[in-house]
Amino acid sequence: MSDEQQPPQQPTRKPGRPKRTGWRRIIPTWRTVLGTFVIGALLLFGLFFLGYSMVKIPPANALATKQANVYMYADGTVIARDGQVNRENVTLAQMSKAAQHAILAAEDRDFYTESAIDPKAMLRAAWNTATGKGKQSGSTITQQYVKNYYLRQDQTVTRKVKEFFISIKLDREVTKDEILEGYLNTSFFGRNAYGIQAAAQAYYGMDAKDLDPARAAYLAALVNAPSEYDVVAHPENKSAVVARWNYVLDGMVTKGWLSESKRAGMKFPMPKEASGSTGLSGQRGYIVGIVKDYLTKNKIVSAEELEAGGYRVTTTLHKDKQDAFVDAVNDQLMSKLDKKNNKVDTYVRAGGASVDPKTGKVVAMYNGIDYVKQYTPNATRRDFQVGSTFKPFVFTSAVENGSTTQDGRQITPNTIYDGTNKRPVQGWSGGSYDPANEDDVSYGDINVRTATDKSVNSVYAQMAVDVGPEKVKDTAVELGLPASTPELYPSPSIALGVATASVLDMAEAYATLANHGKHGTYTMIEKITKDGADVIEMPKRKTSQVVSREAADTTTSVLQSVVDNGTATAAQAAGRPAAGKTGTAEEDQAAWFAGYTPELATVVAVMGQDPVTAKHKSLYGAMGLDRINGGGAPTEIWAQYTKTALKGKPVSDFDLELQEGADQPQYPTTDPTQGDPGTGGQDNGGTTGDTTTGGTDTEGQTGGETPGQTDGGTTGDTTTGGTTDGGTTTDGGTTGDTDTGGTTDGGTTTDGGTTGDTDTGGTGTGGSTAGDTTTGGTDTGGGGTTGTTGGPD
Repeated sequence: MSDEQQPPQQPTRKPGRPKRTGWRRIIPTWRTVLGTFVIGALLLFGLFFLGYSMVKIPPANALATKQANVYMYADGTVIARDGQVNRENVTLAQMSKAAQHAILAAEDRDFYTESAIDPKAMLRAAWNTATGKGKQSGSTITQQYVKNYYLRQDQTVTRKVKEFFISIKLDREVTKDEILEGYLNTSFFGRNAYGIQAAAQAYYGMDAKDLDPARAAYLAALVNAPSEYDVVAHPENKSAVVARWNYVLDGMVTKGWLSESKRAGMKFPMPKEASGSTGLSGQRGYIVGIVKDYLTKNKIVSAEELEAGGYRVTTTLHKDKQDAFVDAVNDQLMSKLDKKNNKVDTYVRAGGASVDPKTGKVVAMYNGIDYVKQYTPNATRRDFQVGSTFKPFVFTSAVENGSTTQDGRQITPNTIYDGTNKRPVQGWSGGSYDPANEDDVSYGDINVRTATDKSVNSVYAQMAVDVGPEKVKDTAVELGLPASTPELYPSPSIALGVATASVLDMAEAYATLANHGKHGTYTMIEKITKDGADVIEMPKRKTSQVVSREAADTTTSVLQSVVDNGTATAAQAAGRPAAGKTGTAEEDQAAWFAGYTPELATVVAVMGQDPVTAKHKSLYGAMGLDRINGGGAPTEIWAQYTKTALKGKPVSDFDLELQEGADQPQYPTTDPTQGDPGTGGQDNGGTTGDTTTGGTDTEGQTGGETPGQTDGGTTGDTTTGGTTDGGTTTDGGTTGDTDTGGTTDGGTTTDGGTTGDTDTGGTGTGGSTAGDTTTGGTDTGGGGTTGTTGGPD
C-alpha cells in the first residue's frame, strides 16, 4: 500500500486530569475558592450599595415634643410630672478644650483620625458581650451622635443597620468638629441635663467654657452611667465613679492633652447638690427619682423608655401618710434647729421609710427638706452606719439556728451574758476584739433582754460569735438587707451595726420581723400604663418564711421591752403596742430608730452631713443638745408619725409564738450561786441574788463592779436598812444611816451587787433611766438610785 493510501492517523489526546479521590475530594479547588470570594464580595458590595442608597439621613428627633411621665399616689392624686428637657446648645468654641478632650478620652480617643465606624471595636464589643464579659459598646462618637440625634434608643437590628449607614453618610457630609459639637449638645448627663452646658450648670454651677480638666473628666465619666454615677445621689458608687474619672484623666495624658504634672495633683471634684425644677420641690422630686430607679433596676421599664415618656405610674404611697411623715420630721426635728447660730444644725438631715408588713408596700418616705434644696434621697442612700438597730438580727439568728453560748447554754431572752466593758470576745479566731459599751459602762452579768434594752455592745459582739458571724449575715439578708450592703462583713463587729444599709432596707427587714418571719421584697408600684392605655405587667411579689415564726416573734418580745423599759420609751407616745430598737453610728454621725406595730414598720434616721463638702459630720451639739441619739428625735418622729398614720384604726396587740424556754433564765455554768430568787422578788429582766421581801424591780439590771451602776439594782442578802453612802455592806450588816426612801451614791455590796437604800415594801419603778440618759434619778418607792447608765446605743 502506498503512502498515499495510508489511513489518516487520529490526533493524540492529552492524558486527562486524574479524578480527585479520598480526602482530596472535600478540599475546594482554588477556582472554587476564588469564585466564592468574588461572588461574596460582589454580594456584599451590592448589599452595601443598596443599603447606602436606600438609607437616608432623617430629620432630627424633636425631644421638645416628647411626652411627660405622670407619677401618682395610690389614690390617684398626682405627685409630679416630669419630661421637660433641660438643654442649652452651645458651639464648640463655647466649650473648654478640657471638656472636648475629656469626652474624647472617655468615649472615642481616635475620633479625629478614624472613620465613622470602627469594625474592630464593633467585633470586639460583640465578642465580649457574647462571652459574658459584660455588655460592651463598639460605637464611635459619630455612631452615638447618630443614635442620639436621628434615631431612637431601641436595641434592634434595624436601628443598628440604619445607624451604620447614616454614620458613614454623615461623616462624608459634615466635619468632625460639627459631629463632636452635636454629640456634646445631645448627650445625657443625668439630673435631667442634656448637653455639656446644662451638665456644667447642673453639677458645678458654671458654663461649659469654664470647665477645668478635673470637672470635665467627671462629666465625661457620667455619660457611661448618668444616674448611677451621680455621687451626690448615689454616694455608695463613689469608688466606681473615681475609677472611671481616673480612666478619663489617664486617657487625656496618654493623648497629650494633659500634662503628667497637672494630672498628678488633681483631686476628685465633688459636684454640688442638685437644684431641681420647682415642679419637683418638696418630697416630689425624691419620689420621682426613687420610683425611676425602682422601675429600671427591676427591669420593669428601661431608662430609655422612661426618657421617651408617656407613662402613668401609680405608686403605693399614701398621701395622708406621706404628709404625716413630713409633719413629724418638721415638728420633732427641723423646727428645733437654729441654723443661723449653731453650725452643727446645718449638718442635720433626716430619712424615713414606712412599710406595710403584710403587703410589703411602701406607704410613705421622707428623703430631705426639699428636693430643690437638698438633692440626695435620704431614704435610699447607703452610706451611714445603722448602729445598734442591727442587734435584733443577731438575736433572731441565734434563735433561728438554735445557737448556744460558749459554755453550751441555749440563747434566749433570759440567757445571762457578761456585760463588762471592753470584754474580749471568746471563741473568735480572727484576732482580738473587745468592743466598748456606750460611755464605757460595765454591766457585769446581764440577761439578753436587758442587754438589748441597754444596747450592750460587749454582750452582742459575743453573741455574734456564739451564733457565727456568717450565719448572722445570712439572717440579715434573709430578713431583707441586700447581700451587697456596704460593710456587711461576717465578723464580731457585725453586731454593732457597722453595715451601711439604707433606711428603706432596714424598714423591709423590720417588716419581716413584724410579719412573723415571712418576707417579701418591698414594692412601691401599684400600676403602670403606657400612653394612657397599655398596662405594663408587674413582676409578681413572692413571699416566703425566711425565719421561723418563733425566731421572729421572740425577737419582737425582746424589742417590746426596749420600748417599755429601755432606750426607746419615747415610742410609747404612739399609743399602741410597739417594738423597736435605737441605734447610733460611730462618732454620732447618725442616730436611728427602727420600730413597728402589728400594722406598720417604720425606720427613721437623723444624719450628719456637711451641705458644702458632703462629708459625714458628727451631731454633737445639734438641737442644742450634747448629742442626738436614737431614743431622742428619731423615736419621737416615729411616735408622732405612727400615731397619725394609724389614727382611726383599731389598736391591736402582737400575736406572738415564743421560742421554747424563752422565759427560763440561762445562768452561766461557772457560777452555780446565781438564780435563787427570794420571797416576793419579781425580776423582769435582770439578775438577782437573794432579794428583800416585797421588792419589785422593773428592770433588774446588775451594775457589775462599778459603784453607782444600779439601774434598778440587784440586791444581795441585805437586811432592812443596810445602806451606805458609798460604803460597803457585808452580808446584810447595817452600816451608815438608814432612811426610808433615801438616796445613796451607789454603795457596793460584797454579796449580790449594788444597792441603794433598801426599804421593806418599797417598789422600784424604773431604776434605770429610760432612753439615753446620763445620770440616774431617784427611785420613788425606796429603791436605789441609778448611777451613770449605758446611755444611747
